[in-house]
Amino acid sequence: MPDSQPQPPHATPPPSGPADASLLLCGARLTDGRRVDVRLVGGRIEAVGTAGSLAGPPGPPGPPGRGGTRVDLSGYLLLPAPAEPHAHADTALSADADGPVSYDPQDVQRRATEAALLQLGHGATVQRAHVRVGDVQGLGALAAVLQARRALRGLVELATVAMPRVLTGVAGADGLAVLRDAMKMGASVVGGCPDLDPDPTGYVEAVLEIASEHGCPVDLHTDAADPARLARVAAMAGGLRPGVTISPCGGLDRLPADAAARTADQLAAAGVAVVCLPQGGCGGVEARGTDARGAAPVRLLRAAGVRLAAGSGALRDACNPVGRGDPLEAAYLLASREGLRPEDAYDAVSSAARAVLGLPEVRVEAGFPAELLAVRGDQLAGALSLAYSRIVVHRGRVVARTSAVREFCDSAAAVELGLPRQGRNELS
Repeated sequence: MPDSQPQPPHATPPPSGPADASLLLCGARLTDGRRVDVRLVGGRIEAVGTAGSLAGPPGPPGPPGRGGTRVDLSGYLLLPAPAEPHAHADTALSADADGPVSYDPQDVQRRATEAALLQLGHGATVQRAHVRVGDVQGLGALAAVLQARRALRGLVELATVAMPRVLTGVAGADGLAVLRDAMKMGASVVGGCPDLDPDPTGYVEAVLEIASEHGCPVDLHTDAADPARLARVAAMAGGLRPGVTISPCGGLDRLPADAAARTADQLAAAGVAVVCLPQGGCGGVEARGTDARGAAPVRLLRAAGVRLAAGSGALRDACNPVGRGDPLEAAYLLASREGLRPEDAYDAVSSAARAVLGLPEVRVEAGFPAELLAVRGDQLAGALSLAYSRIVVHRGRVVARTSAVREFCDSAAAVELGLPRQGRNELS
C-alpha cells in the first residue's frame, strides 16, 4: 500500500530571506510536453527555459528562500497551483468527535489550521473558508479562524466568509448586527445561506447591501430547486462588483431541462459564478432538509457560459465524514463523472477557481505569480488519476512536500510478475 507522508512546515511565518532570493526548478515537464527549468524570484516567475538552460548551483533542495536554491523536478509535471474556493474551516475535521461540534475557539483554531495545512499539502495555496457567525458560535469561531489565518501567513492564504443564519424579520436583526461586526473583525467576504431564512429574497438583499457597504465579494450557499429564486439572485446580483458566487447549486440538476437551461442562461448573463462540489457535502446547506449531495449540472452551466469553478466542500465533518479536501480529486471527478477533458477539469480547480476568488492568473511563464504545484508524472490525465507525490510552491518558496513510496514484498507472485524483490519505487 502507498505510504503517503505529507510534510508541511510549521505553521509560523518563515524568514522572508533577501529580496533577490531565488528558487530554480529544474527539468520539470509542462502539459505541452516540454521539459523546462523555471527560475522564481521575489514571488514571481522570472524566467522559463529549456531544461538545463538556466544556470543554477547544484545541491540539495535545502531550505527554500535562500539564494540559488535548486529543486530537481525530473519526473514531475509542473502546473499552476490549484485554489480552494469552498471550504468550511469551523467544522472541518470534526466528524470523529463525540457529541455536537465544538465551537470552542481553541478547538476551531486547531481544526482550521490542520485543515488548511492538509489542503495546502494537496496543492491549494489559496483557500476560501466559510465560517458561521451568530447563534451559538457568536463571533468566536470567526475570531479563531482569523487567528489561524495569521499563524499560517507565508504558507497559505486563507480568506474568510462570514455566514449568518437568519437576516430578516425580528430574529434577523441580531444576524445583521453580527454580520456587520464580522466584517469589521476582518472577514473578507459576505456569505450565508438564503435557503435557511424564512425570506430568502430579503436575505439576499441584506447580504448584497452589506457587501456594497464594504466593497467586498459575496459567496452564497444555495441548493434550492427553485428557478424563480435563482433567477432573482441573478437579477439582484448582476450589478454588484466585485462579484457574486453561489454554490453548490445541486438543485439545478433536479429541475426540468428547459427550466435549468433558462436559469443557467440568467446566471451567465448576470455574471454570477458557480462553484460546484464534485466530492459532495456542504456544511452551509445540511439543515434545509433536501439532498445536500446533489451535484450541479456542470456541462449545462459550461455550455451556457457560466463562470464555473470546483471546490471541495465539507472536510470530514457531519456533511461528509470522508472528505479529502483535494483539488485534484475534484478535478478527477469532473473528468470521470462529467466527461470534461482533463485540461478543463484541472482548469476548474486552478485558473477558474483563482478567477472566482479575484486572484491574478497563473501560468508557467515569465512574469506570472510563482504559485505552482509539481506532481510526479508526465501527463495531466495521469496526475488526476494517481498523484501521491507533490511539491507545492507558494510565493516562490517550497511550502509543502508529499512523498509516497510503494514496497513489494519478497513473494513468489512478485517474482512471477517480474516485480523487484523487496523493491521500492516512488509513486506518482
